[in-house]
Amino acid sequence: MKNGKKSTRNQAKMIKDAGLNPKNWLIVKNLNDTMEIIHRETRNKRVITK
Repeated sequence: MKNGKKSTRNQAKMIKDAGLNPKNWLIVKNLNDTMEIIHRETRNKRVITK
């Protein structure tokens, strides 16, 4: 599994708009139309559409 990266300011805003806490999520993939994130502790994955 790839290592997640800390979110940028714009990415954190998108995570917050999805109803999640940006401090708990790491960015795995950042594509043009979707962003794949992973939880820091539980390793649950989610996909957010932009």
